[in-house]
Amino acid sequence: MTGQLTIDQLAERTGVTVRTIRFWAGRGLLPPPVLRGRTGLYGPEHVARLELVSELSALGFSLSAIEGHLGRLPESAGATELALQRALLTPWVPEQLEEVDRAELDRRAGRTLTGADVELLSDLGVIDVLDGGRVRLHGSGTLGEGLAVIDSGLPVDVWRRAHELIEQHTTALAEDLMKVFQDEVLQPYRDRGRPADERTRLAQAFSQLKPITVRGVVTAFGRAVNRTIRERIG
Repeated sequence: MTGQLTIDQLAERTGVTVRTIRFWAGRGLLPPPVLRGRTGLYGPEHVARLELVSELSALGFSLSAIEGHLGRLPESAGATELALQRALLTPWVPEQLEEVDRAELDRRAGRTLTGADVELLSDLGVIDVLDGGRVRLHGSGTLGEGLAVIDSGLPVDVWRRAHELIEQHTTALAEDLMKVFQDEVLQPYRDRGRPADERTRLAQAFSQLKPITVRGVVTAFGRAVNRTIRERIG
């Protein structure tokens, strides 16, 4: 076993506290360490599994859901297989969620927001309204976009309907794209017995697929709008 780490070194390597590592191990999310005397040692598979569990936890998955996902992986899953799983589950667009109170929200907005303003920002997915007068921001840039909507002068129901349409069609597109990738790439890989020589290549390909697909969607949408404008004018 190479790259052996003590639990303190494992915590430093992954950024997960020793207490959390022990808790997750107690839940069966990590395999037991290899004992050398009275010292438990952790290898690359432990690092990869811990990083995967940490990623899933950060994405909001419950421990029960994480247990279920890990339970569907083959018992022989090594570091490269776990790295592939992490690549598949990493968010396509990073979301920097931040919880603030209303006073801080007003400060960042540069104005005192009305109840109607807050409701519209919530409807547009810019914030989540929480208990106790607090809100969750979905990234710093989205607040500026939401304020621009408020200041646009267009009826707010127009923006709400536009947001609903965008959510509806992008959700359907995401589901269709994931089905294609699942049916045409992942399932054949599993049917072939998850060959080791394909794992790293597949993880790299998927990481490249994300930005390419996002740019492609933006470009295709812009072209579709251009076509629609030309057709309506013509």
